[in-house]
Amino acid sequence: MKCPRCQHENPPQAKFCLECGARVALTCTNCRSELPARAKFCLECGEPVAAQATAEPRFTSPESYTPKHLAEKILTSKAALEGERKLVTVLFAIRSPWRTLLCATNSPSTRRR
Repeated sequence: MKCPRCQHENPPQAKFCLECGARVALTCTNCRSELPARAKFCLECGEPVAAQATAEPRFTSPESYTPKHLAEKILTSKAALEGERKLVTVLFAIRSPWRTLLCATNSPSTRRR
């Protein structure tokens, strides 16, 4: 199976291109189920497999819709952004009947004041 992005020839059982990593497995345009390599109809809904639907990427690449001046600005500032690190604090809290459990132990530190 030929990759739609880089045209690399992949084995028939491949779901992703061995060269560029793009998805090469066929999917039905109607129900999105995965199809075998040489399928002419969908296994799930019976929809004919379109000729252009040979594993096209679901999303277009950013190069196709990003303006050139913006892409250049992003690429020039990329080096400055790569080394940026920020310190964050994360608090995870679980609501549970902890007071009831602690009061059951009759500990002085858990009694109401």
